[in-house]
Amino acid sequence: MTARHRPDLVSAELLGLTRSLGRPERDLVILAEGNTSQLLDDGRLVVKASGSRMRDASVEDFVVVDLPPLVELITSASSTQRDLTRALDAGTVDGRRRRGSIETLMHVAVQAVQPVPFVGHTHPTAVVALLSSVHAESAFDYAAYSDEAVVIGRPLFVPYAQPGIDLGRVYHRCLVEYAEREGVLPQLVLLANHGIVAIAPTAEGVDAISEMAVKAAAVRRIAYSVGGLVPLSEEAVAKFFARDDVAERRGNIAAGRL
Repeated sequence: MTARHRPDLVSAELLGLTRSLGRPERDLVILAEGNTSQLLDDGRLVVKASGSRMRDASVEDFVVVDLPPLVELITSASSTQRDLTRALDAGTVDGRRRRGSIETLMHVAVQAVQPVPFVGHTHPTAVVALLSSVHAESAFDYAAYSDEAVVIGRPLFVPYAQPGIDLGRVYHRCLVEYAEREGVLPQLVLLANHGIVAIAPTAEGVDAISEMAVKAAAVRRIAYSVGGLVPLSEEAVAKFFARDDVAERRGNIAAGRL
C-alpha cells in the first residue's frame, strides 16, 4: 500500500500551516481547495487528504505516502489517472474514505527533484485571475518591487495541464528544467489557470511566499489598469541580491524568522 492514514505523523507545524492558508479572510482557497505537505525524516510524505477543508483541518485529514512508487508514476509514460487514484487510496477509516489529494504529485515532484521540508498549494483569487489572463505567462518575468524579489525570488511558470497525472508530469518536467538552469528549486511556482505552489524549508516560509504572491498579483492588476507595469530591471535585482543584508533577510525568511 502506497498511502496510509497515520494521524500520529501529522506535525503541529503542518497542521498550523494548513489552517493558516485556509483562513477565509486570506482568500487563498475555498471549499476543499488547496493542499499542503511535509517531508518526514524517513523519506515519506504527509499530504492533505482529498475532500477536506484547509481552514479547519485536523490530523485526521492527512495521509502518508511512500515517494518511490509515486515518482515512478510521474516518470512512466504508461501510468494512468486510475493508477494514481489507486496509489493515493489509504482505505476506509471510521466509515470515511481516505485518499491523498489529486494534486499530491505536485508535492511528490518537488521531493523527486530536490527534497524540501514544506510545500503549500493554494488557489488565490488575485493570482488565479492573473494566471487566467493574457498576461499569465509573462506577468512574473520580472519583479515589480524589492520585497517581491526578496520573498519569492524568480518564479517558475507552468503551462496548464489537467490536475492529476497530466499536471504531475508537466510540473515535474518544468521543475527539472528550472533546477538544472538555476541550481535550486523555485520558491514560487505559478500554475496557469490554476493557482500557486510555495516551496520552503519552513512552514512560515511557505506562508510568507503565498502571501507575497497575492500582493504581487494585486500590484500587477493595478499597474495594468493604469497603463502597464514598469518592473525592476534584471541589473537592479542582481545588485539587490548581491547585498549581504538582503541575503541575510532571504535566509531569515526561509528559516521562518520573519
